[in-house]
Amino acid sequence: MTTVEITRFRAPAEHADALLAARPAMLRDFETDRAGFLGARLIRLTHDEWLDIVFWASPQDFAESRRRGGDRPGIQAFFALIDAVISTEEGTTTDAVGG
Repeated sequence: MTTVEITRFRAPAEHADALLAARPAMLRDFETDRAGFLGARLIRLTHDEWLDIVFWASPQDFAESRRRGGDRPGIQAFFALIDAVISTEEGTTTDAVGG
């Protein structure tokens, strides 16, 4: 099974381009520095709300990433554009992960 991190957040609509521009560096930081990172999908829900779905090899990998937070420059730049985290949930899936 794959652990899934589901985070809903709010970012000002005028920051959407900057958010999307910051995303690749954040993903590179996760790929190179976070054990168990399998991939992620970012979904725009409304003009200022987003859903970030991140796939982890295990609950322990997700917990360690959460503990570390924004400790890398690419992750920090992405997080800085977020006004508020609305919710964060953890689940599992048996579907293949396509990153």
